[in-house]
Amino acid sequence: MISLKEISIPIQGHIDIFNNKFKKSIQSNVPLLDKIARYIVKRKGKQMRPMFVFLTADIFGEIGEKSYRAASLIELLHTATLIHDDVVDDSNERRGLFSINALWKNKIAVLLGDYLLSQGLLLSLDNNDFELLKIVSLAVREMSEGEILQIEKARRLDIQESVYFEIIRKKTASLIRSCCECGAASVNADPEIREKMAVFGENVGIAFQIKDDLFDYQKTNSTGKPNGIDIKEQKMTLPLIHMLNNLSYFDKKKVINIVKNHNENSEKVAEVINMVNNSGGIKYANEKMNFYRDNALSVLKLFPDCQSKDSLEKLVLFTTERNK
Repeated sequence: MISLKEISIPIQGHIDIFNNKFKKSIQSNVPLLDKIARYIVKRKGKQMRPMFVFLTADIFGEIGEKSYRAASLIELLHTATLIHDDVVDDSNERRGLFSINALWKNKIAVLLGDYLLSQGLLLSLDNNDFELLKIVSLAVREMSEGEILQIEKARRLDIQESVYFEIIRKKTASLIRSCCECGAASVNADPEIREKMAVFGENVGIAFQIKDDLFDYQKTNSTGKPNGIDIKEQKMTLPLIHMLNNLSYFDKKKVINIVKNHNENSEKVAEVINMVNNSGGIKYANEKMNFYRDNALSVLKLFPDCQSKDSLEKLVLFTTERNK
């Protein structure tokens, strides 16, 4: 499988410049804030979001300061939401490192998230990037709505497929949508192109989340057994929803009871995982993932060939073929 390093070749120089600019954007004169900011930079992930911004921008124009600000704005607001998520979920780890709340407690983590949100707002306002700010603010609102919708529906553990797609469209796809729309807007692409790239990003985001759902049913390298983490956290993912929709009333009741009341019992969780695998739920989820992947790729076919378009197509494939 192609690596992210290969995919980023056309825009690697811009990623390097962005990293320096993002680092500066979170610096503070308050020593503790600056210390935590350095820790955030240290634990940066795959950087797929700025890649979506820069590859899109490079297809439709010339990457400049506005594109760097677009990527920084998205990263600032997204990092803030992740920090707040860790507080809400009482999570002590992210990307293999301690979370902010694990090291500096919840109060500091919440305030840091607020600080990053304000830095993103100021970055946009100081440069009159109102268009970019609106795109990303809408995404953050959708992400918040998606999280709350998931919490609300998870209480019954019996959600419909249409609700599931609404949740992941808001929770995950809205951010990738904003990356691609901001990338196009940062080089002053036509509104029609911006909308097409927004649709592209939304389809990629949905495919990305379904891939994440599927990881829960795959064997891990360390134990040779599926994780079942989503089941333990009572999250209703697509393979499980599909199976429940095709079970008898009594079997459905049995599975929901395990997820709700016995999710810490490894044997019972394994039983549900086996049922999902035998029900065709994995196959169905893969088909849906590939449907949204192909929708995204069909949008790119509308535009002239270039190196960045080729890399963006490979990035789409990477999101559905990755192993973590």
